[in-house]
Amino acid sequence: MSFRKFWTLGLALTLCAGLAHAKKHEQYQRMVPLTPQQAQLIDKAVAREHATVAAIRKSTPVVQTYIQNMRPDPKLFAVPVSDSYSIARVDFDKAFTAENYDPRSAHRGFFSGTKKYLTDLTKVFNIRYSQTGFMDMMFMDPAHFDRQHYDFSYVRREFLGSIRTVVFDVRPKPAFNDAGRFFGRIWIEDQDGNIVRFNGTFTEGSHFMQGDQIHYFHFDSWRTNVQPGEWLPTAIYVEETHHSADRHAEGMRAQTYFWGYSLKLPQQESSNESIEVENAQDQSGQAQDVSPLEAQREWITQAENNVLDRLTQAGLLAPPSPFDKVLETVTNNIIIGSKLNLPSDIHCRVLMTTPLESLAVGNTILISKGLIDTLPTEADLAAVLSFQLAHIVLGHHIDTRYAFNDRLLFPDEATFQRITMNHTTQDDEDAAKKAVELFNASVYAGKSGEVGLYFQQLQNREKALTALLTPRLGDPLLREDGTPWLSGLMRGAPRLDMNNLDQRAALPLNSHLRIDPWDDKVYQLNLKADRLLNPGDKMPFEITPIFYRLETYQPPAQPVPTSAPAPGASAQPAAGPTGVEGESSNAPASSTATPVPQTNPTTPPPTPATPQANPPTPQTNPPTPQAKPSPGTPATQPEQNSEPTEGTSNPPPVTPQP
Repeated sequence: MSFRKFWTLGLALTLCAGLAHAKKHEQYQRMVPLTPQQAQLIDKAVAREHATVAAIRKSTPVVQTYIQNMRPDPKLFAVPVSDSYSIARVDFDKAFTAENYDPRSAHRGFFSGTKKYLTDLTKVFNIRYSQTGFMDMMFMDPAHFDRQHYDFSYVRREFLGSIRTVVFDVRPKPAFNDAGRFFGRIWIEDQDGNIVRFNGTFTEGSHFMQGDQIHYFHFDSWRTNVQPGEWLPTAIYVEETHHSADRHAEGMRAQTYFWGYSLKLPQQESSNESIEVENAQDQSGQAQDVSPLEAQREWITQAENNVLDRLTQAGLLAPPSPFDKVLETVTNNIIIGSKLNLPSDIHCRVLMTTPLESLAVGNTILISKGLIDTLPTEADLAAVLSFQLAHIVLGHHIDTRYAFNDRLLFPDEATFQRITMNHTTQDDEDAAKKAVELFNASVYAGKSGEVGLYFQQLQNREKALTALLTPRLGDPLLREDGTPWLSGLMRGAPRLDMNNLDQRAALPLNSHLRIDPWDDKVYQLNLKADRLLNPGDKMPFEITPIFYRLETYQPPAQPVPTSAPAPGASAQPAAGPTGVEGESSNAPASSTATPVPQTNPTTPPPTPATPQANPPTPQTNPPTPQAKPSPGTPATQPEQNSEPTEGTSNPPPVTPQP
C-alpha cells in the first residue's frame, strides 16, 4: 500500500514538472524561421532604425501629451472622469541617456525642462525600469534592437494607405527577456526598410522592488515620411483597459503628438520678394504723415508681430496656412453683418495645442486646434470668433510692452509665464455681451441653438475635463462658476439629449485638423461622414485611437516665375487657397471679394443623423488645403489635380468606426 502511495506521488510530481516545463517553453507561440529575403529586410530595418535614432538626436521638437482616465457608463460605454496635459520642447540628444532623472522642484509652468518632462511622463505611464523611460514609446529599443536580442516572425503583407508594408511579430530572446524590452508587432515599408508603425508593450521582466510590480501600458506608435527617406515619430496612442463584470471598459487613454522637427520663423510677406518695376518714379515726398492715432495703432501692431513671431518660434503657433482663410471667411461674415468699419484687416491663426481656448493678439485671432477640432458646425466656430472679435472692437488690445522685443528674449519653457494674453473678467463680460450682438446681426443668427448645444455639452463634461478646459495663453470658454461666457446664445437651444442621434453637440478631439510634424503647418482633414449607430458613437471631447493612411513625402510644387506689371497696369492676383490671393479678408462682399458671406444660413444638413465630417467651413466653399489627393485613392483621378500645392509629410488620420 505504501508503495502505491509513493508511486502515485512520484507520478504526480513528474506530471507537474512536465507541465511546468511545457508552460515555460510554450509561453509564446513558436516563431517560424525567416526566409533569406525576410531576414534581409529585417537587417535593413535594423540599420534604418539606428539611423533614425541618430537623426532624432539632432532634433528638439515639441512633444504634447493629453491623458483621459475613463470609467464605465451604461449608455456611452465609457466616459472620461479626469484628465491631464503636458507640453514641452524636448532635447532628444539629452533624452537618450541612461541617467535616472531626479524631479526638479514643482512649479506651475506648463512648459517644463527636458528632464523634468520625461520624468513626469515616466511616472504617469508607470515606466520605472526602462532606462530611457517614455522615449521607448518612440522606439522599440534605441540601443539593442537587432536580431541578436530579438526574435522576428513573419505575419503578412499589408497596405497602410499607399505604403506597402511587411508585418512582423517581435519578442525578446529568452536570454534578454529583462524588463523594458519591446514585445509586439512592427510594420516595415518594403522599399527602404523603414519601420513606419509598431504597437505592443514592454516586458515586465522578473524583477520586483519591495513588492512593487513592474507595469507597462500598451501603445501604438506611428511615423510619417517628413522628408525624402526620413520617417520620424509623429503620434502615439496609449490605452490600458480593464473589463468589469458587465463587460464595460475602464482604464485610460492618451495621445502624444510630435511636431517642430524643423522649426523656422516665417518671414514677413514683404521681406522675401524683390521686384524691379520699369519706369518707377519716386513719390516719397507725397506720402502722408502719420497721425497720433495711426502711430498708436502701428505701435500695437509691432507688439502683435513680436508676440506672433515668438509663439511661432516656440512651436505653439502654426505658421500661416490656407486654413487661416477659412477662419477669416467666417470672421468676415460676422463683420459684414454688423457693418463694422475696421481700420485694418482681421487675421486668424491656429494654436497647435489641445486645451480649448481662444485669444486676440492685436488684430489677429488665435484659436487652439483642440477647440477647432471639437466644434461640430460653422455656427459654433462663428460664436467663438465673435467673442474675440468683440474684444478687438471694444479696444481690448495687446499689452504694448511687447513692442520691445527684448521682453520676449526668454527660453521656450517660460512662454506661458512670460506672455500674458488673457483678458480681465470685466473685459470678458463686456466682450461676451458684444459678441452676442455681433452673432445675432450676422448670417448665423438663426443657428444659436447649435451653439447652445455645444456649451451644454461643455458644461456636462466640465468637472471631468479640467485640464482640457484650462487655457494656457488666452481666454477660457467658461466662467469660474462653470457657466459659458456666451450663455446669451444658449437661450432657445434644445435640451441636450445623448440618446438623440440627430444631436451632435461636440466632436471627439482631432476631428478637423492635422499638423505637419516637419514644418508645423496645419491641414484640414478630408473625411467622409460618419453615421451614428448609438449614443456611444458621439464621444464628445474624447480621445480616440490614431490611424493614418500613410503616404510618401511629396515636395512642394515649384512656383512659376512671373514678371512685374508696368506702373498703372491692373495685374490679376495669383490664385491662392481662397481663390483670390492678396485680397483683404475683411473686404465688403462684392463680385471680386473673397470670401462672400453665406446666403442661406438656415438650411439644415441633408441627413440630420449624419455628423458633419468636415470642419465648420463657411458655406461659401472656398478651396480648402486638403485639395491634394489623399493616399490610397484610385489611380483614375485626373492627372492635372494630382500635383500638390504644398509639401506635406503627415497624412490625415482616419477616425476608426467604433
